[in-house]
Amino acid sequence: MSLRFRLICLIAIVLIASLAVEGTIVSFNASRSVQTEMNSALQVGQQIVTSALARLPESTDRRRDLEALVAAFKGNRHLRVSLTGGGAAAVAPSREGSHFGTVPPWFIRFLGIAPLAMQVPVVVAGQDYGGIVIETDPINEILEVWNDLGDGFLVLALFFGLNILLIYFFIGRALRPLDQLGLALQQIGHGNYKLRIGGNAAPELSRLLGSFNRMASELAELDEEKRLLNEQLLSMQEEERRAIARDLHDEISPFLFAVNADLAAIARLAKEGRGTEIAQEIQSTLDAVSHMQRQVKTMLGRLRPGILADFGLAAAIMSMVEFWRRRHPEIRFKTDLPSAEASFGAVIDITIYRIVQESLSNAVRHGNPAEITVSVAAVTADDHGQDRVIIAVGNDGHGMDKTAGFGFGLTGMRERVQALGGCLVLKREPGLGLSVTATLPLATPSRHVFNSSLAGGA
Repeated sequence: MSLRFRLICLIAIVLIASLAVEGTIVSFNASRSVQTEMNSALQVGQQIVTSALARLPESTDRRRDLEALVAAFKGNRHLRVSLTGGGAAAVAPSREGSHFGTVPPWFIRFLGIAPLAMQVPVVVAGQDYGGIVIETDPINEILEVWNDLGDGFLVLALFFGLNILLIYFFIGRALRPLDQLGLALQQIGHGNYKLRIGGNAAPELSRLLGSFNRMASELAELDEEKRLLNEQLLSMQEEERRAIARDLHDEISPFLFAVNADLAAIARLAKEGRGTEIAQEIQSTLDAVSHMQRQVKTMLGRLRPGILADFGLAAAIMSMVEFWRRRHPEIRFKTDLPSAEASFGAVIDITIYRIVQESLSNAVRHGNPAEITVSVAAVTADDHGQDRVIIAVGNDGHGMDKTAGFGFGLTGMRERVQALGGCLVLKREPGLGLSVTATLPLATPSRHVFNSSLAGGA
């Protein structure tokens, strides 16, 4: 059932209930009014009969005068008058017409107007002439009430019909934006984030349409951001592959060739029986293999730090800090890290490690700081939030050049944080240098956010 039809049904129920209440009240008031009218008519009739009977002794033809008295009530709308005794005569009120048909019996019973009757005996000079019977007949008054109610209901019915038509068209027009909104939501579900809804609407619907348009804009921005992130991710993957290919080509391939040549030489020397020279070739092969092992270990360390897997997050960060402390003893390092056995999961641990790694590298290479602080803290959620870990790396140096764009380091850091649904904030404050703050949720993310108050980066 449509909303328009429901509203029309609700209004119809209210109008019908109003008509029923109004009809009951009007009928009740009409019943009292008709009853009062009947009482008055009966009293008037009694007074007329009494006055006429007072003059009857002077009449020369009393029976004729009595019949004339009864006939005088002809045309009265409310009274039925009859003469009893010899030469009886009677007069009944004429029935009026109705454009709504005969009054139904149930309506007469509903009004509950009982006929009134009285008899005036006629005795003149000891002679009994019978009596004059006066009865009220409320049918004409009831018919008038029935006609008035019919006229009222007819007017109200026309008013009701007109209201239904107006409601149907105006509500349909007012709710038309909801139909547009439903179609637009279907398009949004199919990925059409460029769709917008315009036009005039009621204030409530206008706010709803405005909210939809803002949602569509945000979804379009997120979709575009997702597309750019995918492109950057693919570019970084290709860059990493090229770097690995260069390492394999420059560092591993020559030594594999050397090992192949040494083994061929060993085979040749063995055939010639030159054992002393074989030992030299074997040592050369071992040196080449050792070099390749070191290069492979270095490449694996770039892909995933071994110390992180072996000793945990806190130890891996402290090892990194010690690395820079030995090379820059003039810089003070302050750390606030979780316990040695603490872990937030493999993915979050490596993300924290890379954020600290890139932040320390940028601070040392670009900031010329005297002090660097590193903090990693878990925060328990309140009733409306979620558990999260906050990583903060700050320094008191001069920061980085504002005119520089985001390099691969900060871009990679941003993408790692966004991929986990976190928030990354880069901020430069006078006298405090550059600070990097990343917040990572410890539950399934629902939205990716990146905020920065820094115009440039490394």
